[in-house]
Amino acid sequence: MDSKAFKKNKRQMTIFWLILIGITVISAKLTDFNIIHGIQTVPKAFSWIISNLYITEESLAKMPSIMDKLIETIFLSITSTTTASVLALFLALMGSQTTKVNNFFASLSRIVASVYRNIPIVAWALILLLSFGQNALTGYFALFLATFGFLTRAFTETIDETSSSSVEGLRATGATYFQVVSKAVIPECSPQMISWILYMIETNIRSSTLVGILTGTGIGFMFDLYYKSMNYNVVSLITMSIVLVVIGIELVSNYVRRVIL
Repeated sequence: MDSKAFKKNKRQMTIFWLILIGITVISAKLTDFNIIHGIQTVPKAFSWIISNLYITEESLAKMPSIMDKLIETIFLSITSTTTASVLALFLALMGSQTTKVNNFFASLSRIVASVYRNIPIVAWALILLLSFGQNALTGYFALFLATFGFLTRAFTETIDETSSSSVEGLRATGATYFQVVSKAVIPECSPQMISWILYMIETNIRSSTLVGILTGTGIGFMFDLYYKSMNYNVVSLITMSIVLVVIGIELVSNYVRRVIL
């Protein structure tokens, strides 16, 4: 029986890899992508990077303005994440099987979270760009909506994993809905929720660079400006600054997670 199961799994994996290779070959043909040519251009690409993307004394003079835009980007990411988390918590409480008010609101909450979560942040930025134009508000709403969808789903699953015994115990004593949420659900879920919020702040700092290119705000706008003017020395400094900030935020976030979890 084990031998038959092994042969079946082996056959399924073989079929899977053949289909995957077939899709790759067809995609390469349709897009005129030459894998061999792509590999051959890698040394030239590294040579160009070494020749152009280096920091000079002139580019360092732009550091104060780069820091201003970086700070703007960081605060935009934090603000959009924290405000989205408040609304996401409310919707998650409605959508969780543990704390749902009724089936209608539970289903509605999950549908809303699914729709918002599955629309890419770039799509949100392009949609909002038509309504609000190129400004910080567009970037904020793009980050807010994408974060809202993700955190609603994450918070809902976190609440669903809450120990039902504490919830049932409070309900048995006659506790109200708000007492159950505030005394049992929130205290137990808070560490994991804070972890999700920190994760989204990290993610949004990365995403806000791309959003800034589209909305003309933050560090993304500065990157796009100097890249289009072919001032690659400043581009290199901006890129390095973004990398260092992201690493710094991640280190702080990991430390906070270790403390609360």
